[in-house]
Amino acid sequence: MSSNLKWEYNRQYFLQDNIDSVASTLQHFTLEQVHRVERFQHTYEGFEKTPLRRLDYLASHLEVNKIFVKDESFRFGLNAFKVLGGIYAIGQYVAKLLGKHIDELSFEQLKSPEIKEQLGDLTFISTTDGNHGRGVAWAARELGCKARVYMPAGSAEERLQNIKNEGAYAEITTMNYDDTVRYTSQLAEENGWVIIQDTMWDGYEEIPLWIMQGYTTLAKEAVDQLEEAPSHVFLQAGVGSFAGAVVAFLQHFYGKQLTFVLVEPDAANCFYESFKQGTEQFVTVGGDMQTIMAGLACGEPNPMAWDILKTYTTVSISCNEIVAATGMRVLANPLASDQRIIAGESGAAPFGCFYELMTNKDYQDLKAALQLNKQSNILFVNTEGDTDVENYRNIVWHGKYAK
Repeated sequence: MSSNLKWEYNRQYFLQDNIDSVASTLQHFTLEQVHRVERFQHTYEGFEKTPLRRLDYLASHLEVNKIFVKDESFRFGLNAFKVLGGIYAIGQYVAKLLGKHIDELSFEQLKSPEIKEQLGDLTFISTTDGNHGRGVAWAARELGCKARVYMPAGSAEERLQNIKNEGAYAEITTMNYDDTVRYTSQLAEENGWVIIQDTMWDGYEEIPLWIMQGYTTLAKEAVDQLEEAPSHVFLQAGVGSFAGAVVAFLQHFYGKQLTFVLVEPDAANCFYESFKQGTEQFVTVGGDMQTIMAGLACGEPNPMAWDILKTYTTVSISCNEIVAATGMRVLANPLASDQRIIAGESGAAPFGCFYELMTNKDYQDLKAALQLNKQSNILFVNTEGDTDVENYRNIVWHGKYAK
């Protein structure tokens, strides 16, 4: 019996009380709101949509109708999607400081000397495994502001250097992700710095919401690029902000019940453990949470994301390193004329889970329960490229974490 995957069905799934209670939250992710986000992000002169890849030969091989992969490794030349949240949140924060509505401003205007003089000496601070912090550092540099970025223990040196290359102060701490978030929050309060984080706590809700709204751009691009609606959407979950934003928008946009599947690493599976508990409140996990899926190594859900995901997600899958590594290798080695996709560990994890479901008879019951069949149209988001090149090559070239 394989132990690569374990899963928990969501006992809160589509309960009417949850649907009613989350209705006001979904209003933050309407098409009108996403158009507002898009308008601001498109004012950056280098903005380009990322591609949606169709893997037709692989779909035929795995006996599903369509496989689509939204490839965020091309986003802003930063090799990951996270900058979408950071740039919008920082734009909203600066607009509020100026007493203006973000609809009145462009990213290029915010870079002007006049605006810089009005803002004074701003410092943004954040916790990251690499991708979010690099996006914050990039946005801060573009706007002439400072950034300080703190990374949890075990973070890759290459990701640290990429953040420093954007002009930020950055260091790797001795703490796990969630404790590092608490540390940066304390530093922000003590020094008057602005914390840019995509998780929430009491008194810190506005900026995380802006970050989540920033993420919806990729979902809107995907629905514009899709030939037909997806039946299934596999999404990676760290604190859940990315997954929650995508689910909220797609649920609102399509107005029908899609099958959403969450994917987490075994070392940091707070949504899996929360679904296992089966109550309305989430649970947290702790420890060092070391995993190659560094972008998902978070033990405490974002409360807003939890409310969305406990309402609309069918199942949470907890996977080991082998699954993510397999996903990386399959995407990197396409069949026939399918296009190659360079996916990092966190980017490939949902695809690795899907591949395991479709090829391993040990999971045929879950495959059947999810109704993965010849009528299925599956959507994935490759959230990162090879942001740790050495580890990517060890996995894809040299077979690290092979079965």
